[in-house]
Amino acid sequence: MRSQLFVRYLLLGAVLLFFTAFLILPIGTVVGVGCDWQLIAELFRNKIYLEGLWNSFAIAVCTTGIVFLISLGLALLYDRFDFPGKGLCNTALLLPMVLPPFVGALGFKQILGYYGVVNALLGRLGIPPVDFLGGEGTFWAVCLIEALHLYPICYLNLVTALGNIDPALTEAAANLGASPWQRFFRVRLPLMRSGILAGCSITLIWSFTELGTPLMFGFTRTTAVQIFNGLTELETNPIPYALVVIMLVVSSLLYLLAKFALKSSGSASGSKGMVNSGTVVLTSWKKFLPSGAFLLVTLLSALPHLALICCAFSTRYSGTVFPQNFTFENFDLALSNALVLPSIANSLKYSVFAMVIACAAGLFTALASVRWHLRGSALADLLAMLPLAVPGVVVAFGFLGMPVKFDWAARIFDPVNNPVWLLSIAYAVRRVPYVVRAVASGLEQTPEELENAARNFGAGPWRTLWRITLPLVTANLIVGGLFAFSFSMLEVSDSLILAQKQEFFPITRALYELAQILGYGTGAACAFGVWAMFFLGLTLAAGAILLGRKVGAVFKF
Repeated sequence: MRSQLFVRYLLLGAVLLFFTAFLILPIGTVVGVGCDWQLIAELFRNKIYLEGLWNSFAIAVCTTGIVFLISLGLALLYDRFDFPGKGLCNTALLLPMVLPPFVGALGFKQILGYYGVVNALLGRLGIPPVDFLGGEGTFWAVCLIEALHLYPICYLNLVTALGNIDPALTEAAANLGASPWQRFFRVRLPLMRSGILAGCSITLIWSFTELGTPLMFGFTRTTAVQIFNGLTELETNPIPYALVVIMLVVSSLLYLLAKFALKSSGSASGSKGMVNSGTVVLTSWKKFLPSGAFLLVTLLSALPHLALICCAFSTRYSGTVFPQNFTFENFDLALSNALVLPSIANSLKYSVFAMVIACAAGLFTALASVRWHLRGSALADLLAMLPLAVPGVVVAFGFLGMPVKFDWAARIFDPVNNPVWLLSIAYAVRRVPYVVRAVASGLEQTPEELENAARNFGAGPWRTLWRITLPLVTANLIVGGLFAFSFSMLEVSDSLILAQKQEFFPITRALYELAQILGYGTGAACAFGVWAMFFLGLTLAAGAILLGRKVGAVFKF
């Protein structure tokens, strides 16, 4: 028994050491350099940096508001009504996540650009073209493309929260004379608080720290883009480190406020409802209304993807509604470019390593906190969730500074000549939360009585773990690994900052460089983006099929 406990604590210690070395130390490195009061004071005296902070916060708030409105309506329809195609909704709504928003921005430009689809339609109606992406239009374009990418996270949390409300509570309110609006605002909405806070908090933090989308739209007055643009001046201008510290403080405060609000809302949670109880079956033409709403939102969110595909398969798509001259030339240009094939091989290598590391750290963290209940497991779980609050820009800057500050890090991490482990570990740290939440969800749904029965029949603790516990959560571990792998393949912040030499560029860095090439660059980048979209789409579909409605657990705190 003592040897078993010793091994468990040894595994927990390894997990804590991993998070200390590759999460806490990078954050500490950034704070150590950037936490200079004179630098921070200079930052707040500079109108450009203040404008960047304000724009980042405004993008986060507006994006979250759009996401909440979309998600709430869809979640209420899904929970309340039975309609054709309902079983496919959760899988279909993962479609926006099959492409990073910064790649989707290429397609979005084709729709709302000065020579895009919308202006082509207006021209046919005799209306002069409108510069949708000029001035404030760029701000709203960034908000909209991020919202269309992130709303599934909030939606899945809201659907799960609604599914856990006992229909008897709303029925009791109806019997007491409450109107439908009163039942919604006085009963259902308060009981959904945990799902609302979880989904909206992730969206708020994610959009506040987003680098790729503003960068692709040329919206440079955001904190993340200002940090990225300051990379070339780090030796002479430490302001980017101060910006990173400010971003870390703001995102951490948002995270802590969300955690506190989630904890305080625990008493308001409803008991788990009965399956299909309270579901309304619509008849005649009305049964297609919820299906139409889901289809409309899915089509809107798919427009950037469709535009990207059209750009990839055409030689001319400017000033027209539909693309001209169908061709595979862009794919040939992409594959023949020296950036593309090496970047695919690099991303596969980085992502496989990241998946293995994330699965190991996530599995042992979930076991320690949900099954073993070891002292220190709560700390490990907190550290595993911390990457949701820490922007990728912060972690990337920390990894850049560690080789300078620590000799052991200099032997492992060489961002210029060999960033393989640097990128792999950076990817893994960012994706551990998905593995932890997926495995923890499986463990919470697996009765401990099965393991107790195995022990009663003489099976040892490790035999029980390998023969009973792990097989029962294998599907959850696979899903967590799939998410870790696929999101690592298309990671933006770490890739843009840590990959400095062309021979080590991953897919997203290669996409960004391709898009900057005048002439054929946009078409080649779109063709490359189609491949990435197809790959990630298969991965997310596999995860949705394996977890079904419970896929929302992967995106929870």
